[in-house]
Amino acid sequence: MPEGEKMRQCKQEEEQQQKEEEREGLIEFYSSYQELFQFFCSNTTIHGAIRLVCSKKNKMKTAFWSVLFFLTFALMYWQFGILYREYFSYPVNLNLNLNSDRLTFPAVTLCTLNPYRYSAIRKQLDKLDQITHQTLLDLYDYNMSLPQRDWSTSSTQRRSSRSLLHHVQRHPLRRQKRDNIVNLPENSPSVDKNDWKIGFVLCNENNDCFHQAYSSGVDAVREWYSFHYINILAQVPDAKALDESDFENFIYACRFNEATCDKANYTHFHHPLYGNCYTFNDNSSSVWTSSMPGINNGLSLVVRTEQNDFIPLLSTVTGARVMVHDQNEPAFMDDGGFNVRPGIETSISMRKEMTVRLGGSYSDCTEDGSDVPVQNLYSSRYTEQVCIRSCFQLNMVERCGCAYYFYPLPRGAEYCDYTKHKAWGYCYYKLLAEFKADVLGCFHKCRKPCKMTEYQLSAGYSRWPSAVSEDWVFYMLSQQNKYNITSKRNGVAKVNIFFKEWNYKTNGESPAFTVVTLLSQLGNQWSLWFGSSVLSVMELAELVLDFIAITFILGFRWFRSRQKLPPPIPPLNSQDNAAFQDEAPALHAPHRFTVEAVVTTLPSYNSLEPRGPSRDGEEGHE
Repeated sequence: MPEGEKMRQCKQEEEQQQKEEEREGLIEFYSSYQELFQFFCSNTTIHGAIRLVCSKKNKMKTAFWSVLFFLTFALMYWQFGILYREYFSYPVNLNLNLNSDRLTFPAVTLCTLNPYRYSAIRKQLDKLDQITHQTLLDLYDYNMSLPQRDWSTSSTQRRSSRSLLHHVQRHPLRRQKRDNIVNLPENSPSVDKNDWKIGFVLCNENNDCFHQAYSSGVDAVREWYSFHYINILAQVPDAKALDESDFENFIYACRFNEATCDKANYTHFHHPLYGNCYTFNDNSSSVWTSSMPGINNGLSLVVRTEQNDFIPLLSTVTGARVMVHDQNEPAFMDDGGFNVRPGIETSISMRKEMTVRLGGSYSDCTEDGSDVPVQNLYSSRYTEQVCIRSCFQLNMVERCGCAYYFYPLPRGAEYCDYTKHKAWGYCYYKLLAEFKADVLGCFHKCRKPCKMTEYQLSAGYSRWPSAVSEDWVFYMLSQQNKYNITSKRNGVAKVNIFFKEWNYKTNGESPAFTVVTLLSQLGNQWSLWFGSSVLSVMELAELVLDFIAITFILGFRWFRSRQKLPPPIPPLNSQDNAAFQDEAPALHAPHRFTVEAVVTTLPSYNSLEPRGPSRDGEEGHE
């Protein structure tokens, strides 16, 4: 074979071998951490990383860029921590929207502001009035005038009167000395203890008593009378016996949108302290809607405010009580109601306002109360006040064994009555003090609803009827409604309730920091500190994976090398191991070592020798 072809063949073999060596495999790993780090810093898209290897001959620059690089990393992740903390605080934005739409008129509840002497309990109330008359005479030397009644009673009624007197004597109204009253517990608003003068005694079965004391004698008498009045009401077996609606004698006129109201537009219920109450525009009939604002497109009522046959010891004011609330919500007259003065026209303008809160992680609100650990005792939708009152009533039944008369009756329970539950008053006032101090946890358990509707009210007052028109107005009322014309202005009042404007406001919430916002902020911080993108993050992830793989491979090689180490050979001159040396060949098979020799054909160097002119000389040389 010619020498040139041999050289060409050798070169091709070398190039092929070099290509095989340079050919990359499917998966390759670096042989050391230094090689991995040098490759990453030389090829990554993260700014500044290449400075860690290009200036390796200058140790000062390498140290400077190393500190700067890792300091930048620390600052960036500090900013990341701030962003994550803000995201997981779940901030919200408040959105205010003005809506113009046909408005649903709210429910309006109107009460007589004083309990009525119902025929089912009239005799017992008369007896309670006599006891109160004697009590006030003994304490304050005040002779209270009582209406003339037919005091002739049967033997059954006399026994009932003696029973009432016995229970009243067990809870007497007492006037305390100022020195003794200082040690009484605080069961009333914070006032000067030296002003406490009067209260009544409450005891349990163990004769453990305390004084329910008040700074005002008026408050003490009203609370004491109310306590016994509630016991009388609880003794009525059927609550329907108290349902004595007298709509025509209380509501003289009713108009909505210039149309006359009828009995289908209201429902009646009895309140222990506010008497007969009438709710207009509830869900019992078609709901009123208002398409126009103004006084002529609302509800207008003329009500009677006389109190000839009412109970003066329970209410010391005259007039009527009005409350505006949403449908499917009970009317808590002591919370959101306001009084209407006799002889005055009260014009109440409303503005609807809806609040929609974000639930879940953004706020502690509830959608429908199903996730609140308190049973809803009202036949209405969930509200915070409904939950709080239900919570108190359930604790009352659990602790005292009976239910408070002001709140709905739980299943299987009965109302408190000191003829059956002698110490319920003691238990009630103790429980009430714990309730107000939130020891029962009702205010913590009951959460706000995520969606609620409120009505912002503003009132204006004017004299009604006027001086020039009162004669014919009172005459017409006396002819149509049998109004007592002698009572004049103190016997009637007028109420107008209407929407102030057609617009209503919606307060909504929206997330202020979403996942999209978080990713955008993280990208901004990453670009600020390193000027790179998402692919740079993937490069870092690749670096971490390669680091883990190299660590695993090096650890595996070290482990295999430890396993392949030959056992230590004992010294030949040792006589102590002579027996072991003799038995060793018999116990172990001889080791075989395979030596592989790689023979590489040396290239021909004939081409490097000088060529002569004679062919024979060359052959002889070879």
